[in-house]
Amino acid sequence: MSKTISILGATGSIGRQTLDVAEQLGLTVTALTANSNAERLEDQVRRFRPRLAVLTDEAAAKDLAVRLADTGTKVLGGPEALTEAAVCPEADTVVTAVVGMVGLKPTLAAIRERKRIALANKETLVCAGQLVMDTAEQYSAEIVPVDSEHSAIFQCVQGCRDRGEIRRLILTCSGGPFYGQTAEEVAGRTKADALRHPNWTMGPKITVDCATLMNKGLEVIEAMRLYRLPLEQVSVVIHRQSIVHSLVEYRDGAILAQLGTPDMRLPIRYAMTWPDRAESPLEPLDLLSCPPLTFARPDRETFPCLRLAEEAAQEGGTACAILNGANEEAVGLFLAEKIGFSDIPRLVAEARAAVTVVRDPSLEDILAADRAARRAVLDLV
Repeated sequence: MSKTISILGATGSIGRQTLDVAEQLGLTVTALTANSNAERLEDQVRRFRPRLAVLTDEAAAKDLAVRLADTGTKVLGGPEALTEAAVCPEADTVVTAVVGMVGLKPTLAAIRERKRIALANKETLVCAGQLVMDTAEQYSAEIVPVDSEHSAIFQCVQGCRDRGEIRRLILTCSGGPFYGQTAEEVAGRTKADALRHPNWTMGPKITVDCATLMNKGLEVIEAMRLYRLPLEQVSVVIHRQSIVHSLVEYRDGAILAQLGTPDMRLPIRYAMTWPDRAESPLEPLDLLSCPPLTFARPDRETFPCLRLAEEAAQEGGTACAILNGANEEAVGLFLAEKIGFSDIPRLVAEARAAVTVVRDPSLEDILAADRAARRAVLDLV
């Protein structure tokens, strides 16, 4: 069980809920990081008294340093300071809750220090999954997923003697706010429409990814890396109720599922306490009052981002880094209301076609592919 934690991305949805769980479990918080929200990070520092606070926006970091001058917390600024937070010697667990490729280098640094990685930054495995998993194996570092779907699978494979017993992983997907709509209807949806997720409260980028189904495509790639399985053994079903968080089908036909209320504090808590479980103040799922559970096939024509992610996963190399970088850039443009909703998959597909895939990439190849994909999207716009 974790005792002392660093949280990368403390002011976001996952970071804030992790702090709630840390308080409930009596964990020590030694480092907190965020992008630019000095006011919220100041409140968190005063509440949890970490040794280190980091803002990647250097101007905001200077503001934070003034705000925290009366405390004993060291304040650093800039993206490279994330790595210092990730390798704090006091921390046994690093919660990677930052959004995007910015999480890759600090995650690798924490792995080399043999920290437990409570992984909520899916881009790390999407873009550099082979490298990350090989490094974790080399340094005997634990990677415990925080995403609700991957936490569910992680829990369902605890009794699995070897991965050869698995027939397939089944990731559930709520379908997002536009489920059941036609391509024409979806094309006219706005930023406000896309941010109204039916079941979960999350940050804007991941909420838009849920609306396009790119989030599920990224999770398919993440599952392949975490469990070292081919694309053919990872499938997706629409499950509107978000009660069954994912399933594992074994070769004898048995299917194990993890069920629970749609509350991210449940998988966060498990990542902190694994391999044990701790009492929780959360209300458990009441089977007698939950709605009927339904399942359906995803619509890859209306929501092509899922198909684009699966194609990138099949191609391998830097294809997934290109996909992810293009998607991050396109979603950012959509959130800035500079492009329409249907422009997101179009730009991702065109960027994928424009950027050359490198086989057996190094870390620099992966980072270069990410940069090239972002440039391609901006050039296309």
